Amino acid sequence: MDASIDAITNNIQLALAPVFLLTAVATLINAISARLARSVDRMRAIQQKIEEGSIKDPVILSHMKKEADEAKIRGRLCTVAIFFDVLSGVFISLTVLELFFFQAGAVRSLQATYVIWTFVLGLVSFMTSLSIVLAEVVFAYRSAGWNTPFAR
Repeated sequence: MDASIDAITNNIQLALAPVFLLTAVATLINAISARLARSVDRMRAIQQKIEEGSIKDPVILSHMKKEADEAKIRGRLCTVAIFFDVLSGVFISLTVLELFFFQAGAVRSLQATYVIWTFVLGLVSFMTSLSIVLAEVVFAYRSAGWNTPFAR
């Protein structure tokens, strides 16, 4: 096998190693999107019942409004988590491109600095997204309505 083919293969392997992190990013985006969809659907269902005017009990009506507000907050948390997850994907993708170009010899200036910063920023964005997802899960659990007025 030609040495240049070995070098190219090695360069591609080094550049594609962070791609596995992109799989985790995509999986998290999928999971957060599902949570966002459920939260939005729940908020719309509650708002529809409130607007119909069929709920006459003020205690239940107050509880439903509170639950709709909590669903909005959960939706906002999911949206921010998706933002940071996408940002993470962008930084990791930049890392892959940088590694490929640096290994191929196309760019030589400040090699380590760019790769380190984009990779670290990608990981920080991913961890931020995970933290926000955790906050959303805890908030969802706490606002689950275990003591609803109509569960008598």
